[in-house]
Amino acid sequence: MKLSVLLVGSGLLLATAAPGIAQDWYAGHDIDARQARQYDRIQRARRSGELSGREYRSLLSEQRRIAELERRAKSDGVLTRREREAIHSAQREAGRHIHRESHDGEVSRWRRWRGYY
Repeated sequence: MKLSVLLVGSGLLLATAAPGIAQDWYAGHDIDARQARQYDRIQRARRSGELSGREYRSLLSEQRRIAELERRAKSDGVLTRREREAIHSAQREAGRHIHRESHDGEVSRWRRWRGYY
């Protein structure tokens, strides 16, 4: 009898804790996946010559700041809704910066030298 009560109690505990654990994992995974996509966008734009050296360094610096923001937010083991929203906001802004810098018509030096406009 005691064993069955213990099993039912632990089952209920796991059932109520699992969604929170899954949500925290997914939130962190979503942030990391978005960071990876943004980093790939920056690298593609640099290879194609759409970004100058200054723009490239500036965008990478912004990505490092976002990674540091995420590291600090996760340092206590809990990613709160406010922290997650701050990171997402910074990532949205970084995405706009990547788009703006890669479409502003300023190209890298080697692209100008070779005549690719």
